[in-house]
Amino acid sequence: MTWGSYYRGDGSARNVRLRPPPPWRKFPPSSLGLKFQPPKGLTDAVNAALSLRRPLLVVGPPGSGKSTVVESVAEELQLGPVLRWHITSRSVLNEALYRYDVLGRIHEQQLRTTAGTGHTADDIAPFLQLGPLGTALVPTKRPRALLIDEIDKSDLDLPSDLLDVLERGGYEITELTRYSVSQVPVRKWDSEETYTVERGKVQCTEFPFIVMTSNQERDFPAAFLRRCIRFSMPTPDEEAIRKIVRAHLDLEVPTNGPMAELVAGFASRLQAGDNLAIDQLLNAVFVLSGNRPPDGAHRDELISILLRELTHA
Repeated sequence: MTWGSYYRGDGSARNVRLRPPPPWRKFPPSSLGLKFQPPKGLTDAVNAALSLRRPLLVVGPPGSGKSTVVESVAEELQLGPVLRWHITSRSVLNEALYRYDVLGRIHEQQLRTTAGTGHTADDIAPFLQLGPLGTALVPTKRPRALLIDEIDKSDLDLPSDLLDVLERGGYEITELTRYSVSQVPVRKWDSEETYTVERGKVQCTEFPFIVMTSNQERDFPAAFLRRCIRFSMPTPDEEAIRKIVRAHLDLEVPTNGPMAELVAGFASRLQAGDNLAIDQLLNAVFVLSGNRPPDGAHRDELISILLRELTHA
């Protein structure tokens, strides 16, 4: 059973036990990479990006599965945990390469001075950490997988700023190029492991598999686009949606009946241009496929709640 009227709004306190959540809402979350159903043409785009050592720019509306592409490739090719850089309008390249806590270092030096120990040794390592892009460019025997999510939300300069780093496959940590110690262990982004940076320079040996996603909210410079392999997520048809439901919920959608009508109606709305996400349909199927699901007017009302367009709140 996946549906339950836990809250009734009657003011009566009750001890209820929630049913198990859908697979994609279990915590800690598990990767959905192996359940991903790649649309036609995506495997060729991925293989081109892997062969050419170029980033893959995946374009499509929210909820179309863009960010799951990198998980699917990372799991199938055993590239390890996916590194993630979520872009906002305030994102800058340097924060993706490394973070330097200059205030923390100054504070520690002041504490030593106040303590009057006379000890002047200074260690910069505890105040440095590689960012997600910086970690992806650390030398490895196999490429790391990196997601640069919603790059179209960045300011106008960030895509161009990325070009030099992606072309060279390396970068400098300015604070270490002038540091007195030539080798400094710096903690990686996603673990407690460190990488020993020599003379402030980091240079990859295997270019990472990079997926950049865009919701088509802006255009990019031609110089940036020509350095990417580009793929636009197609609008899934009814058969593709059935495969997605099967993969995520281990559920066969019947050829007729309420569930078939739900899927067919959702596919028609997508083809008509409605702004909907696949995970909205998965939510509806999960709720309506359990024991004693709501029916009649109640069912229709619930569907309207779960399948509202994304163009308004």
